[in-house]
Amino acid sequence: MTEPSPDTTQQAAFEEIPNPEASASVEDAAPLDPITALTQEVERWKDMAYRSQAELDNFRKRSAREAQETRAYANGDLLRALCPILDNFDMGLEAARQESEKSMVFMGMSMVNRQLQDFLRDSGALEIEAQGKVFDPNLHEAVAQEASPTVPEGTVIRVTRRGYKLKDRLLRAASVIVSSGPTPPAEA
Repeated sequence: MTEPSPDTTQQAAFEEIPNPEASASVEDAAPLDPITALTQEVERWKDMAYRSQAELDNFRKRSAREAQETRAYANGDLLRALCPILDNFDMGLEAARQESEKSMVFMGMSMVNRQLQDFLRDSGALEIEAQGKVFDPNLHEAVAQEASPTVPEGTVIRVTRRGYKLKDRLLRAASVIVSSGPTPPAEA
């Protein structure tokens, strides 16, 4: 008895496995020219290769964009946590100012305040300009309305808490008091 060679064994095993796609196409269509069938197979693989390449390129671009965005806004949480500390520091600075603008405490706190403002600017955080601006619900949080004979309705009269943006994103909305316009005359 002779043993079958490995090549004939693999070929026999390959021929025994039915290919559902091949049997379906054979039943539905007339037999194709082998060159045409191979050309179609090559085109199918080329198309798959092009699609895979496009998906890979899109993935690379998306990953680079996400990494850049992460770097740009990485300090957001730190700066957001710093906002209440800045509020308290501003209250302390105002109290020192009322005591005496020539006191050493006020001068020292003013220098620290300047450093904090420089740090915020260098980090990309900008204070939201609100005083005298038209109320914008995307940037301002109205905490009250006051009648004002000189300030038009819907304009910010006072800022009660500063707001900040990091580049183009809002860190914290500015808390403001908005004008409700002049007081209507009391009817008799």
